[in-house]
Amino acid sequence: MVQATKSDTVSFSAKGQLVIPRWLRQEFGIEEGTKASVTATPEGILLKPITRAYIRSLRGSLKGKGVMKALMEDRKREREL
Repeated sequence: MVQATKSDTVSFSAKGQLVIPRWLRQEFGIEEGTKASVTATPEGILLKPITRAYIRSLRGSLKGKGVMKALMEDRKREREL
């Protein structure tokens, strides 16, 4: 099934700020104080909200990858400097 994309138009303020429409804020769980990553892509600007749900989804994603061991080794090297 092909899903139609809903769109809206926004305006930038003199400071580069914009208001994200309420329907999008609700759909993506954006609340006051929510941070977002901003990325330049070939198609334009990509905003990814960093919500509680997104952070929860990352839990355990690095398990078994040796990240903690590498972090501890890096901290040990820093202390030796």
